[in-house]
Amino acid sequence: MERNLRLRQGELDIVALAHTTLVFVEVKTRRSFVTGVPQAAVTPNKLRRLRRLAGEYLMEHSTPHRDVRIDVVAVHAHLDGTFSLEHLEAVS
Repeated sequence: MERNLRLRQGELDIVALAHTTLVFVEVKTRRSFVTGVPQAAVTPNKLRRLRRLAGEYLMEHSTPHRDVRIDVVAVHAHLDGTFSLEHLEAVS
């Protein structure tokens, strides 16, 4: 439904509707694991911020939904130009 949506308090990477669930997706990409796997960048503080952003979105938009969840998509960009994805559902 939305990509790179700027709100007053920050940005939501992806807002999607999966059946009747409104999904807020945080995308993290890494070229190497020197600083850790991509999903490790979604700290408790980051999750709190995502929950606030989701709340702001819900107050401003009337998207028909029954449930809400926050997902993380971890992307590993390999040196050969390929990518590996891991989709973590309902992280919060």
